[in-house]
Amino acid sequence: MEQTSAFSLHIRLDNVAVVTIDVPGEKMNTLKASFAPEVHAIIKQVRDNSALQGLVFISGKADNFIAGADINMIAGCKTAQEAQSLARQGQQIMAEIAALPIPVVAAIHGACLGGGLELALACHSRICTDDEKTKLGLPEVQLGLLPGSGGTQRLPRLVGISNALEMILTGKQLRPRQALKLGLVDDVVPQSVLLNAAVELVLKGRKPSRILPVRERVLAGPLGRSLLFNIVSKKTEQKTKGNYPATQRILEVVKTGLEQGANSGYEAEAKAFGELAMTPQSAALRGIFFASTELKKEQGGDAEPRPINAVGVLGGGLMGGGIAYVTATKGQLPVRIKDIGNEGINHALKYSWDLLDKKVRRRHMKAAERLREMARISGGTDYRGFHSRDIVVEAVFEDLALKQKMVAEIEQHAAPHTVFASNTSSLPIADIAANAARPQQIIGLHYFSPVDKMPLVEVIPHAGTSAETISTTVALAKKQGKTAIVVGDSAGFYVNRILAPYVNEAMRCLVEGEPIDKIDEALVKFGFPVGPIQLLDEVGIDVGTKISPILEQAYGERFAAPGAIAEILNDDRKGRKNGRGFYLYGAKGRKSKKQVDPAVYRLIGVAPKGQLAAKDVAERCVLMMLNEAARCLDEGVVRSARDGDIGAVFGIGFPPFLGGPFRYMDSLGAGEVVARLQRLAGQYGERFSPCARLQEMAENNLTFWGTMNPAPEVGVKEA
Repeated sequence: MEQTSAFSLHIRLDNVAVVTIDVPGEKMNTLKASFAPEVHAIIKQVRDNSALQGLVFISGKADNFIAGADINMIAGCKTAQEAQSLARQGQQIMAEIAALPIPVVAAIHGACLGGGLELALACHSRICTDDEKTKLGLPEVQLGLLPGSGGTQRLPRLVGISNALEMILTGKQLRPRQALKLGLVDDVVPQSVLLNAAVELVLKGRKPSRILPVRERVLAGPLGRSLLFNIVSKKTEQKTKGNYPATQRILEVVKTGLEQGANSGYEAEAKAFGELAMTPQSAALRGIFFASTELKKEQGGDAEPRPINAVGVLGGGLMGGGIAYVTATKGQLPVRIKDIGNEGINHALKYSWDLLDKKVRRRHMKAAERLREMARISGGTDYRGFHSRDIVVEAVFEDLALKQKMVAEIEQHAAPHTVFASNTSSLPIADIAANAARPQQIIGLHYFSPVDKMPLVEVIPHAGTSAETISTTVALAKKQGKTAIVVGDSAGFYVNRILAPYVNEAMRCLVEGEPIDKIDEALVKFGFPVGPIQLLDEVGIDVGTKISPILEQAYGERFAAPGAIAEILNDDRKGRKNGRGFYLYGAKGRKSKKQVDPAVYRLIGVAPKGQLAAKDVAERCVLMMLNEAARCLDEGVVRSARDGDIGAVFGIGFPPFLGGPFRYMDSLGAGEVVARLQRLAGQYGERFSPCARLQEMAENNLTFWGTMNPAPEVGVKEA
């Protein structure tokens, strides 16, 4: 018989009721407004049965409790009042669970996030598994929202104000032992005994309210509370630069509940939820969420991917070591590294060991688990073991002849079906495949550094790459925990191509006399995680500037870097890695606040004077990026505005609250973007001339994400 309900009630012989949550036809449990009648009916049954000893909520899914509320519901809300009603409905259900006269326990295995954790908080006790899949958190802030079903009120009372604020303001997810230490759960058990342990907890009866640690009790008092909110508010503003309105509303709502009582807190929570749901920031962040979710479901083309059972990596440097690490740990695949010397192999192995060791020291994994992960990685200076590799990722130096040599060697030593994926950042894939015997199995797979942290990869087929090779490469990227966009085989691909003019413009501002730190501050204020000049220091000035001549040769004068940059390189300034760049670094590679190296100004022959306003600096840099992104879409370098937005947000930290370059241009309107570019072209030169695609869109009132609809005018952020 086909399952139709998401919640089912079973009463055990010991009179403990078990509610199993299992949303039909879905891999993950998510809460929907349409489930409300089901839940109300079950709660009524439980309330009316006086023989019941207690109630357990447990998931019927293999690896998740409740991953959150279905955010599609918010998209259906046209007004703040509708979204507010949605929050009230959630609050009402949680209140009914909390008011049950018998003990109620949440038995948690897997993701317990957002609305899922709010349901668990409404229960009287919580117990979770010790599995690595089990994570608890309230990530709504990452969608420009706040918890709307009571989370802002119940969490501070359970774990203390400072702990709750850290969780809600950052969206931080806790592992089982962290949740236990914080008092978020009452016990951690193996998955095999989860239900039995939850029933035992029920039969022990209602436990008294948890007594908070002394520190949290002090912070709950008027003086401590005032001090805490003042400090947290300043830190949050410093971090978000006022670009994320949800953070301020979270502080207000939590404070209201603590000072005026829970009822006032719930009222403030629902109201804030409704208003935040209508902000352009939340719309943009939800757009990124939906776009990345769609991408994860795609396989890059029509062909089915080949099975991937083993992976090879060529090169044991920083990139090779990072690629091996994510393949072995996230992908759970055996990896064989090949390098010309044992030093490279040892470097790659140490890279993985250090990352895993950090997890052991932080008690995020056990020492035995570290050994199990490391056992998947092996290496050598020859091609032994490569005959069984389904895909080989090449991460050697950016030298065409060397990469072509690697192709020939892999075709000789690997299996006939082996895919060769080059982690090149600039060389055309067609050139790498030029002498290949099996060019259909050659593809680009461009990772970003550091590989273990950066979520994006660019998959770059050349004209002769087969559909099966594309889908197999995308499948590997997904196994590694990456978001993959398929991009065209042209100079710079997509991410580096739109990044180069942005960084170049920052350099032009510097040469004109704008101070280094002011340029960086202007772009951080705009919403980037770091400024363009600091970014050059982070990636290495020698590495970051290598692509400019390639792009200039391919696309012309607009990619020319200011000549003064050569003076920086000639002075052996590489950035953080050698302690000297635009900033000075200490022995541990740490940059003290505003520690610009004044010698840089003397090198390039300028006296810093800072004549431009921050918004004007940001506008110049950002509009160069926007114009190039539009060109990339026009030329088919990216397949869609969606892929272009994901690539910019995940690859270079384009401000997520703006939704990516294409959503941002839609919010401004193509006409406004063209007008600003024309104004800048008049001031600074032809490099700002709007591309043909943008001019055509402005003339026809088109948007990137829509058809003939004009861009919205409300809540637009000035560049």
